[in-house]
This record gives sequence, C-alpha cells and structure tokens, in this order.
Amino acid sequence: MRFLPALTTSKGKLLSAAGYGKEVHAASYLRTRHMTLASELLDDEIELTRILLHEMFHFVWLRLGNARRKEYEALLIEEFRRRARGDAGWSAEHVKVCIKQPGQSRLWRLYVCESFCDSAAVFVGGLTAHAEFTIAKSFWKKRCDWLGILLTADRMYI
Repeated sequence: MRFLPALTTSKGKLLSAAGYGKEVHAASYLRTRHMTLASELLDDEIELTRILLHEMFHFVWLRLGNARRKEYEALLIEEFRRRARGDAGWSAEHVKVCIKQPGQSRLWRLYVCESFCDSAAVFVGGLTAHAEFTIAKSFWKKRCDWLGILLTADRMYI
C-alpha cells in the first residue's frame, strides 16, 4: 500500500498531482496485490477507513467465486427490477446511473463489483450515515442479510 497526493485518472492511468484527469481516492492492482490511496485521506480517519475497506473488498471480490458473485448479482437485478435508486457509495452509484438494463455488459459487471465493494465496506465498517450512502433501507436490509451470511466466522472470505 502506498499513499500519493492528489490522485486522478486519465486514459486508464493513475496520476499523482498531475493537475488534470478525474479525481479518485484510491486504486487497487489485483494482479500485483497492491493499492494506492490519496494521501489526503490521512487527514480523515472515517474516509480513510471507508475507502481502504472498499479497496480491500476488491481483493475479496476476486476470490469470491462465481457462485457467490452470481448471488450478489441476483440481488442487484432484483433491485433494478424494483427500480431501486441510490447505492452504498459513489463508486457504485456513478456507474449505476449509466445502466439502462442489467446484463452481461462490461459496465454492468463493473457496477456489480463496485456495488459489492461499497456495500461490504459500509457493512464491515459499521457506517450508519454518509452523504454517499443513498440506497433505500429496504434494499440495504437485503444486502446486509446476504453480507451477514457471507461474512460469518465459519465462511469468512477475508
């Protein structure tokens, strides 16, 4: 893990203090097993914890297995069917608003992964309120039920 100032992305590359690109807080590199976080997060313990957990759950998602990923995807498909708005964090929600219908597109797969990582970070971190947490309570309860089963001591994936 490393910390760099003013992280942005441009054309698929992570930049530090470049002065251009889309602002990001962190990036994970699953193949090389490392992550980069914005050094500005060191001044905000709550945000650092939330974002670090989110990034850690990218590694969990990778090892989760297709069956578990399909279970989580089914939850999201049901949410789409019921026209659920919002999500457990910005990284999922900004992708979700671009999706017209769930399916096998690259954008849909990105959304499912980001939604899992946002949701798991909130669940494990015990975050009760945040400006980026916009999902309705009824949908959040279903995600919590699923995450609670997934993360029990006898089936721990992290």
